[in-house]
Amino acid sequence: MHDSLWQAYAIRYAWHHRTARENFLGGDPHDGPMPINYYVWAVVSGGRTFVIDTGFDEAMAQKRGRNFLNSPAEGLKKIGIDPETVEDVLITHMHYDHCGNHDLFPRARYHVQDREMIFSTGRYMMHAHMRFPFDEEDVVAMVRRLYQGRLVFHDGDEEIAPGLSVHHVGGHSMGLQMVRVRTRRGWVVLASDAAHFYANIERGIPFPIVFNAGDVLEGYRRAYALADSPGHVVPGHDPLVLERYPAPCPELEGWIARLD
Repeated sequence: MHDSLWQAYAIRYAWHHRTARENFLGGDPHDGPMPINYYVWAVVSGGRTFVIDTGFDEAMAQKRGRNFLNSPAEGLKKIGIDPETVEDVLITHMHYDHCGNHDLFPRARYHVQDREMIFSTGRYMMHAHMRFPFDEEDVVAMVRRLYQGRLVFHDGDEEIAPGLSVHHVGGHSMGLQMVRVRTRRGWVVLASDAAHFYANIERGIPFPIVFNAGDVLEGYRRAYALADSPGHVVPGHDPLVLERYPAPCPELEGWIARLD
């Protein structure tokens, strides 16, 4: 494999029952069941591995009323990734479902956007509505990594490795970043919460947790522009991801999807 082509995976670790009206800003007149999945992602090329987001653990699932399935570590091991040897973790944003499991990657550097650290530790956190998607311990853990020399800051769009880059979009959270990865089928955009569901981006209606709705909508346009086609954009929480992409092997069906 060429060193700038990556394998990409989505790993489901939890889910939550929701209805459609809970997944669109302003609600949805065609209300009905619309559950949400929780994923972490991984990209692999040659000897390099990047984990994208770290999920939450069983204790956080109980605290937030989510259905916990497996530790993200179990899913990573199923595709040959040992969390203890991972050297780089890309954090798309610092909401509780994207940056927990603090001790899972002891050797890793964590990559975040400047604006996300400013957001999660600054004046906006004085407002309960803005604080709600964050967890205090997650934010404190990230500050500790900073003082341990394990935090890498990015300002906007930056190449992380050949064929792998981060792109600031904001919107859902001030410092939200997407990940663009070059695969054997072309450029894939791991949108994370720049688009929770296919329906959010296809209908042009943001998910209700939002810092700046205008930036969310611009983020949809940006995701499509960075990907080789709309079908190359992978939303952050949609159960359809596991239907539209194959599992690496039959026993991982419904758990892990191969995105490349």
